[in-house]
Amino acid sequence: MSPQTAGVLQLLALITALALAYRPLGDYMARVYSSEKHYGPEKWIYKAIGANPAAEMRWPAYLRGVLAFSAVSVLFLYLLQRVQGSLPGSLGFSSIDPDQAFNTAASFVANTNWQSYYGEQAMGHVVQTGGLAVQNFLSAAVGMAVAVALVRGFARARTGELGNFWADLVRGTVRILVPISVIGALVLVACGAIQNFSGIHEVGQFMGGTQEWNGGAVASQEAIKELGTNGGGYFNANSAHPFENPNPLSNLFEIFLILLIPFALTRTFGRMVGSIRQGYAILGTMATIWLGFTALMMWTEFAHHGPAFDIAGGAMEGKETRFGIAGSSIFAVATTLTSTGAVNSFHSSFTGFGGGITMLGMQLGEIAPGGVGSGLYGMLIMAIIAVFIAGLMVGRTPEYLGKKIGTRQIKLAACYILITPALVLGFTAVAMALPTPGNSMTNSGAHGFSEILYAYTSGANNNGSAFAGLNADTQWFNSTIGIAMLLGRFLPIVFVLALAGSLAEQKPVPETAGTLRTDKPLYTGLLVGTILIITGLTYFPALALGPLAEGLAS
Repeated sequence: MSPQTAGVLQLLALITALALAYRPLGDYMARVYSSEKHYGPEKWIYKAIGANPAAEMRWPAYLRGVLAFSAVSVLFLYLLQRVQGSLPGSLGFSSIDPDQAFNTAASFVANTNWQSYYGEQAMGHVVQTGGLAVQNFLSAAVGMAVAVALVRGFARARTGELGNFWADLVRGTVRILVPISVIGALVLVACGAIQNFSGIHEVGQFMGGTQEWNGGAVASQEAIKELGTNGGGYFNANSAHPFENPNPLSNLFEIFLILLIPFALTRTFGRMVGSIRQGYAILGTMATIWLGFTALMMWTEFAHHGPAFDIAGGAMEGKETRFGIAGSSIFAVATTLTSTGAVNSFHSSFTGFGGGITMLGMQLGEIAPGGVGSGLYGMLIMAIIAVFIAGLMVGRTPEYLGKKIGTRQIKLAACYILITPALVLGFTAVAMALPTPGNSMTNSGAHGFSEILYAYTSGANNNGSAFAGLNADTQWFNSTIGIAMLLGRFLPIVFVLALAGSLAEQKPVPETAGTLRTDKPLYTGLLVGTILIITGLTYFPALALGPLAEGLAS
C-alpha cells in the first residue's frame, strides 16, 4: 500500500468516527446546557464557591465572571510554579523564574499552552497535575461557556440574560470534559501511553552518556490536552514523544479527540437555536475548509523534488517514521485549524508551503472547526460578517437567525476580527525592528522571519504550537507572547459577550421572501469565501515575506 493510499484511508476512518459521534454528542451537550437540574457534586462546587447557579446573568455580569475566574487561575498557577522547589513531588526541579512562570500561567489559562520550556526538565508532578492539567479542563470549559452564551443570544428574545457563567463552567467540566477524558485516557493507556508518578530514572546509553526520563500522569493529561484543544505536552517533544503518542492508532485517536467537540458543537448550536439545518450550514463551512487544508497539506508534503524525496516517500525531515507524511499532515492541519497546538512533527521542517498552511490555519481565527467553544463563536462572528456583506449586495438590512444585524452588531464583530491581526502583526513588526529578539532566530531570511511570525500568530490566536526554530525562552518573548496570549483570548470574549447581549435584547424579525437563507449551500459558499478573503487581505503581505517566499525559492 502506498503512503498516499494509507493517508486517504486514515482520513476516511477519521471522518467516519467523527460522523458517528456527531449527533449523539451534539445533542447531549445541548441537553447539558439547557438543563435546569443540578447534580450532587455540582451543588457542592456551587456551595464552595458561593455561586447561585439559578441566577441569570446579563452580559456584563457574565463577562465579570469569566475575567475574575481567569484572573484567579492565572495567579494560582503563577504562584504554584514559583513555589515548586518547596513542594513534594517536584522531582528535584527548582522553582520557575518569574517571566517563565507568567508566560506559562497566561498560556494555560488562555487555552494556548505555549511552552518555552522543557516539560520533563522543568515541571514536577504537582505542577503538571495540580496546575497545568487542571487548567486544561477549566480553560476549555470557559471557551464552551462563552460559545453557549452567544448561542443563547441568538435563541432568546427581548431579554439581555445569557445564562449563568458558573453553571455553564461547572456543567461543561463535570458532565462533558471529565467523562470523555476518562474514556480517552483509558484508550491511550491501552495504546501504550504511560500513566504513573515515578521519578527520574535511567533508560539507557545515548551518544556515550546516560539518558534519563521521568514518568508522569501522561495519558490522563494527554486526553484532556487534545479533547480541550489545549496542546501542552508533558514532554518537550509533545505528541511526537512515544510516551505521549506511541503508535499510529493512538495518533489517529488523538486527532479524533482534537476535532470531536468543536465539530459536535455545531449540532449543539442547531439544537439550541431550533434549527438543525443552521448547524449543518456551519458544519459544512468548517468541514470544507478543514478538508481543503488537509488535502493541500498532504499534496505539498508528498510532492517529490528529487531522488531523496522519492526514496523517503515525501518530505520526511522533522517527521516521525511511526506516523509518516500522512499522519503528520492530518495532525498538523487539525492542530492549527483548532486552538490545540499539539504537534507530532516539527512544523519548521515542513516544506515552505506546508509551513505556510499551518500558519494560515491559525490566521483564519482557528474556526475550522476551531478551539473548544472558541471555534464556534469565531465562526458565528464570521457568519454575521457574511450576512452583512450579502445585505450590502442586495440593499437589505441584514438578518441572521431572526435577528437584525445593525450598526452595533457589525461594530462588535469588526472589533473581534481586528484584535488578533493587530496583535500578531504589531508584535512581529516590533520584534523584527529591535536588535535583541532577532538573536533568538535559528535561521535567517524568509524562514527566520517565519519563526517569529509563527510565534506571535500562535500566541495571539491561542494555539500554542511553535515553529521549533525560535529560542522563545527569553524575557522578551516570554513577556510579549504572554501579553499576546492574554489579550488574544480575553479581548475577543468581551466583544462576543457584548454581541450576545445585544442579540438577546432584540425581538425576532419575521422571515420574508427577501430574507437570505443561511441554511443553504449558497450561504455556506459565501461564508467560506468571506473567511478566506478577509484573512488573505489581512495577512498576505506578511505571508509573502515568509512561507510564500521560501516556498517559491525552493
